[in-house]
Amino acid sequence: MFINRLKQQWSEGRPAINGWLSIGNAFTAEIMAAQGYDSVTIDIQHGALDYSSVLPMFQAMRASGVTPMARVPWREPGIIMKALDAGAQGIICPMVNSAEEAAEFVSYLRYPPHGQRSFGPTRAAFAYGSYGLAANGEVLALAMIETQQGVDNLDAIAATPGLDGIYVGPADLTLGTQEGRLPPGFDREEPEMIDLIKRILAACKANGIRACLHCGTPDYAARAIGWGFDLTTVSGDSRLLAAAAAASVKTWRDLTDSAPAEATKGAY
Repeated sequence: MFINRLKQQWSEGRPAINGWLSIGNAFTAEIMAAQGYDSVTIDIQHGALDYSSVLPMFQAMRASGVTPMARVPWREPGIIMKALDAGAQGIICPMVNSAEEAAEFVSYLRYPPHGQRSFGPTRAAFAYGSYGLAANGEVLALAMIETQQGVDNLDAIAATPGLDGIYVGPADLTLGTQEGRLPPGFDREEPEMIDLIKRILAACKANGIRACLHCGTPDYAARAIGWGFDLTTVSGDSRLLAAAAAASVKTWRDLTDSAPAEATKGAY
């Protein structure tokens, strides 16, 4: 049977750093997975990709030994089960608003009698060898709480049997709870948002499940680990590519004292 290395790492009391993939390309996935992350997540929800990109991206990550995960577009059994069959060892599900929805989500990740996952681990069986009912105890179910309704039901959601953790996305959490008073974004510094993030963390700890946070910078991510988070995501492929390219171009322009040329309107 396969062993989920992320679960094993947590059991040893060690926090994890997660990479994030929004570009639908196996080579990009291979490069990111080789950089020392503990886990890497493919963003099927908002990423520029579809299922035909997902499977080869999982294949490309295999050599690095990272724990491969996916954020699915919705609490829908078809895409959740296909992502698992492709090799995902953890599923992040957006917009979980109640204990009933959390339980439904969990059921899609577990084979009977613990859930309703259909058996057919097409790639997973080849990638991990013996892959059967024991997968119930290895695959991670991480729910996202992003709305006021979800916050109101936080304790009940966190107590859902079979739920492994809560993944906090600060952008949607801000949109969903602040009624437009604050813009979406990562690395929140507003006292009310920090209090809310820590409240979610406390609910996870009280129920013995893992707390995960999406961050924009390594400094903030390390700070969140200090608060007690078990996993922090630091930026992602598209943002890292843009930041590195921008920094390189800026350095060149500063050293050569060269201003960018104005775009020619209507040239194409």
